[in-house]
Amino acid sequence: MEAFFNFAIMEKVAFIINPFSAKKNYQPFLNELKKKVKNPLYYISESIQGTDDFIQEHFNTTDIFVAIGGDGTISTVAKSLINTEKILAIFPAGSGNGFSNETRFSKNLDELLEKIKAKKSRKIDTFTVNDKLSINVSGTGFDGKVVKEFEKTDRGFKNYIKVSLKTFFNYKPIKIKFSDEAYQQYNGKYLMLNIANTRQFGNNAYIAPKASKSDGLVDMVLVKKFPLTYSALFAFRMFTKRLKDDEYVTYLPVSEIEFKVNTKNWHLDGEFNKIKSPVHVKVQPSSLNILV
Repeated sequence: MEAFFNFAIMEKVAFIINPFSAKKNYQPFLNELKKKVKNPLYYISESIQGTDDFIQEHFNTTDIFVAIGGDGTISTVAKSLINTEKILAIFPAGSGNGFSNETRFSKNLDELLEKIKAKKSRKIDTFTVNDKLSINVSGTGFDGKVVKEFEKTDRGFKNYIKVSLKTFFNYKPIKIKFSDEAYQQYNGKYLMLNIANTRQFGNNAYIAPKASKSDGLVDMVLVKKFPLTYSALFAFRMFTKRLKDDEYVTYLPVSEIEFKVNTKNWHLDGEFNKIKSPVHVKVQPSSLNILV
């Protein structure tokens, strides 16, 4: 197996590892990589700036950049590859892995290396929130608060559920006001607002089951605060890809939109961010080249 993957293309591949993803369990991946690939080019990320510097240093000699981490890590790597012919590949190692699930990357290194060998890619959409890149799902309101509290824990799906339940009962709805007259009928109070380029947050929680990452649109998902009696149905629909427009959930497919919201707490691809209003969301069609 070692010799099988020592092909010339590996000289143009760089691996970027987030050591804090998946409870710092990156060493087994690195050990396996070194067994299968001779002298792989890799970087164990210490900071976002460090990752940016590494990519720029090797940009001209590298065709494929592999992000080993969760959605936040992938987004950090993708930021340097937007609107170029460089290819993004993924080895999922986060707590939710929403984007890697949606782009069909598994935790199988042999499978990833075979994809790299084939070197087939396609362009997908991304979007920005006040010029900050997002590749998967970003939002504000309830889930923005959940991400802020979740980052104080050891992560993991169980902690996410605990934080979500605790936050739900205490959370006051956010107020949203749209700039465009065509959307002002949707002004009001909401539990959360999400911008979805793909279908899921992660952990197979499908907030926007009809979203497409290659149609030039994002799904804006407006969720009103619902009673406890509706929560089980909401969860069931979300985990079975059946969420749809009803008295609590509204879907607005948009390519660009602007609005004000009375909170600065956002998550961009699962990473907490402070974003001031007014908020401008804009799709960047076919802007990211991804390995398939």
